[in-house]
Amino acid sequence: MAVLQASLFDTGGCPALRSLDGGLRRIPLTDGAWLDHLPGWVERADLLFEDLVGAVPWRSERRVMYDRTVAVPRLLASFGEQDAPPHPLLGAARSRLARHYQGVPGGDLATIGLCLYRDGTDSVAWHGDTIGRGATEDTLVAIVSLGWHRTLALRSRRSGGRSLRFRVGGGDLLVMGGSCQRTWEHAVPKTGRSVGPRISIQFRPSGVA
Repeated sequence: MAVLQASLFDTGGCPALRSLDGGLRRIPLTDGAWLDHLPGWVERADLLFEDLVGAVPWRSERRVMYDRTVAVPRLLASFGEQDAPPHPLLGAARSRLARHYQGVPGGDLATIGLCLYRDGTDSVAWHGDTIGRGATEDTLVAIVSLGWHRTLALRSRRSGGRSLRFRVGGGDLLVMGGSCQRTWEHAVPKTGRSVGPRISIQFRPSGVA
């Protein structure tokens, strides 16, 4: 796995969160879906990345696809509502997001999932988080991206067509809300470019996967 090169202008400090107020950009989608986007929400994201690579108990999985069992092309970790987060900043981020989205359907963020994309061959196929509450209810899924920038693409389930593409990494925040999990799909496609590792941190309500 490639390593993440810290900034050549490193001046020290610790990872921290910027304010959500006034920084998030709302992007309306179709069918009651929307996105909130805030580049660089995590300051000193390179340090958080390094801490998580070493501290998280990453696991590999195999899943049945059609008529065969294949390796999931990324490493995974998950922390339930009662589990201690693998880094204090993740608990702070979950609390900050839950306060900001209090009263929004599905804004009761509780669980933390992590994916480690080791290089450009690691990916996630088109999907929506529709297991559990997300199949019938509006909900939130907030994603913080650390490490190398990768494309996160979204497309409408109903109309198909051209996808929206965001180049996320380095502490960026992307929140999918409203009907997004039911009416849109998202993916992290493979890339032939030479890229290093990326960590995706997903905050979800309980009962959503």
